[in-house]
Amino acid sequence: MCQVRTCYLLLMRCLAFLLVVLVLSSIGFAAETSSNPGPTHANRDGEKWAEKTLHKLSLEEKIGQLFMIQMRAQFMNVDSPDYRQLRDTMRTYHIGSLVMTVPWEPPFLYKTEPYEAAVLLNRLQHDSRLPLLIAADFERGPTMRIRGATEFPHAMAFGAAGSTAYAEALARITAQESRAIGVHWNFFPVADVNSNPANPIINTRSFGEDPTQVGDLVAAYIRAARANGMMTTAKHFPGHGDTTTDSHLGLAVVNSDKAHLESVELPPFRQAIAAGVDAVMVAHVTVPALDSQPNRVATTSPAIVSGLLKEELGFKGIVVTDALDMAALTSLYAPNLGRAAVDAFKAGNDLLIIPADLDASYNAMLQAVRSGEIPFAQVNASVLKILKAKAALNLYKNRFVDLKNISIVVGRPENLALGQQIADDAVTLVRDNGKILPLKNSGTSQPVLPYQKVEEVHNNTIAIIFSDDIRADSGHVFEREMRSRVPDVNVINVDTKTAEAMSDQVLNAVNEAKIVIAAVYAVPVAGRIAPATGDANSVNVTDANAVLLRKLLDQAAEKTVVVAMGNPYMAQDFPAVQNYVCTFSNVGVSESSAVKALFGAIPIRGHLPVTIPGIAPRGAGIMRSVPDEKGTQHAHSQNSQ
Repeated sequence: MCQVRTCYLLLMRCLAFLLVVLVLSSIGFAAETSSNPGPTHANRDGEKWAEKTLHKLSLEEKIGQLFMIQMRAQFMNVDSPDYRQLRDTMRTYHIGSLVMTVPWEPPFLYKTEPYEAAVLLNRLQHDSRLPLLIAADFERGPTMRIRGATEFPHAMAFGAAGSTAYAEALARITAQESRAIGVHWNFFPVADVNSNPANPIINTRSFGEDPTQVGDLVAAYIRAARANGMMTTAKHFPGHGDTTTDSHLGLAVVNSDKAHLESVELPPFRQAIAAGVDAVMVAHVTVPALDSQPNRVATTSPAIVSGLLKEELGFKGIVVTDALDMAALTSLYAPNLGRAAVDAFKAGNDLLIIPADLDASYNAMLQAVRSGEIPFAQVNASVLKILKAKAALNLYKNRFVDLKNISIVVGRPENLALGQQIADDAVTLVRDNGKILPLKNSGTSQPVLPYQKVEEVHNNTIAIIFSDDIRADSGHVFEREMRSRVPDVNVINVDTKTAEAMSDQVLNAVNEAKIVIAAVYAVPVAGRIAPATGDANSVNVTDANAVLLRKLLDQAAEKTVVVAMGNPYMAQDFPAVQNYVCTFSNVGVSESSAVKALFGAIPIRGHLPVTIPGIAPRGAGIMRSVPDEKGTQHAHSQNSQ
């Protein structure tokens, strides 16, 4: 009898052990069977799950579904204070959505590995009672935060290339790579029309200044992303393109009248809605023509969110705030940060992103519902939208990603090549005095062994890299590509802190040189403060960099090619420029494209998607073919000033 009982106990222990193994493997964060996700679509089964889940939630849990908080993707031990704090915050406030980013210490952005991001997201999914909706700002694809992903240039480069097929490719690849690591929702496309050259925060993040072209590219992106299982967001409603303030730092004002808004700002949003966009993000901007109340930002304006977006434009999807911790909003709600969430929700927003004070915002929302200020019906309607989005992504059946798929999906060689091709086709030659381009190779770069002396540099050809901070990555690829063609090129890096001190050295080298390349790095960065003056965000070349570049052009404009690695408008401050090339982006593929274009290794066929005041109108571009065996290069100019 004892032997039978002993055998029975051993059998039960074995079965219990096997059960634990099976449970762990099912959440094991990755032994899941999965394939490429299909189109986002909530079937009847998913809708039933959403409705059933809604009815089971307490008020506290429903309020939690209305908030999205930020998480930084990096390795975290499950027992580390950082992970415990994130998990406990998620559980305490019943958070339903996360926005994934990575650690950032300006000017350094610490990208993470795709496996680390996926493992962390799987763990968070496991530790959440309901499936989490994971979003990210992947405007240029996961490569913005994730190493090894396909690299694409900024949106304005797509406007310069002028191909909706390229926008579709960006959407398809971004969707596939994002879903492989566990991100379901992209806060893109930018539907803003960048009609103001002084705009410090939209700029190259916009497809351009023509509402029709912007709308076409926005719609193409949305259709392709949704077809590949990714939720999309048109931002920043009702338009952030005609502003001169970064809303991360202060209150931006759109002073356009209603007619201008209808003809410029709103058409891309209309096209986005027609294309089936999942969400619209509302901007922290004041628009007096739409809401005349003083200091009333669009985010908290019922007239703009409910009246214009929902009723007039007929948008039925998820309305999401821009980050609630941005200074444009917090400056208005400093005495009571929690009130910003209440006012934004009352205006018609469904999802409240990154509150400046989560506890205050969460409790303010609870109190507003309990007091009757916010109707229960409105809460239920917004929560149901969010739950249906999760159902459309099939998260109620499988919320985890299979880690084995990452090495198959992320960074495919053919996708990397396509990202480079798009950057190549975006390069735009705006001015050419006919005396320098194309540059000539001056030797073959020899492989350098470890500890072997490198070839000395000379001042025959010099390349000056202008950036905000020489410690950042700006210019690394550009320099490598230059040295592969001109091994003895003298590359000089300057930034706003060193330009004045290095001025004499640079100008002496310029005086000796036959060819000068000035590569100027300037792209919009959220919340950036000008390092030298402490002024609010600017995407222009300012301070010591501007002084040095102006002296350089005064001394040697005829033999200098200025390459705008990002902001194309910078040339309006340097009218003396005789040779001007735009790439509309500062990423590696654009650096490579710029150098190839300078040396005639690729055809130049981009056209300006924006007008550069005093320099060239939208549509301008000097097309160049690849030189033939005799070195002849054919050119065709269009619309230059």
